[in-house]
Amino acid sequence: MQFEVFTLLPEVFPSYLDTSIIKRARERGLIHVRVHNIRDYTHDKHHMTDDTPYGGGGGMVMKPDPVFEAVETVIGLNTHFNDSLEEPLDSVRDEAIPTPPNPDSNIPIILLTPQGRVFNQTIAQELSAHPRIALICGRYEGIDERIREHLVTDEISIGDFVLTGGELPALILIDAIARLLPDVLGDPTGAQDDSHAMGLLEYPHYTRPPEFRGWKAPDILLSGDHAKIDKWRRQQALERTFKKRPDMLEKAELTKEDLKFIQKLKSS
Repeated sequence: MQFEVFTLLPEVFPSYLDTSIIKRARERGLIHVRVHNIRDYTHDKHHMTDDTPYGGGGGMVMKPDPVFEAVETVIGLNTHFNDSLEEPLDSVRDEAIPTPPNPDSNIPIILLTPQGRVFNQTIAQELSAHPRIALICGRYEGIDERIREHLVTDEISIGDFVLTGGELPALILIDAIARLLPDVLGDPTGAQDDSHAMGLLEYPHYTRPPEFRGWKAPDILLSGDHAKIDKWRRQQALERTFKKRPDMLEKAELTKEDLKFIQKLKSS
């Protein structure tokens, strides 16, 4: 999968993308991340990407022209994988600007914004099916509305709060989506057991030593009886979700045995 990230702060990304699971996935060619500096698609000597809002008011607004040119150039012309965290080559942006992307294109052009649909595991799974995704990181007071209306195909928020820009949300999407791709995680079932992946919070984990400061790991986990362990983990996930996030149970896929166990929790 290839991620195309459009930002005014490309220096934010390397430190995270060059560590841990994401770094190994990039080195193995499982994901490609290209970070594009929107300022490279301006044509004035000061590389202005923002201006004062029409109608007055505080703050600055991201101009539409450099954002459109950046996305149209990268999506329309540069179709070869190039796993680089640096800005696109000058030769790319010197070419003629192609026809704007088709809103029905298979490439999602996502604006990271507090006004978008709230990101969750279901959306991560949905996006993981695409071979290429574009992420636009907003800044300042906001973006020119014409970007929202005529360029982006989706808007995503990571929660009901406001950040100074879309760079952190973009990294969150890359991380969450990459984990779902084949071979990115060492354990092929690892992503399936994560909290939210199965519609429930994850069951508790224990490791060596079996006893620490008088606190023992559950005997059942040391029993070697995998059928009983699976049942215990399922019930622990149900109980944890029931206590911490009962709203999730309304959408989770529950068996008759699950429902019977939840009813027991309610009556206890």
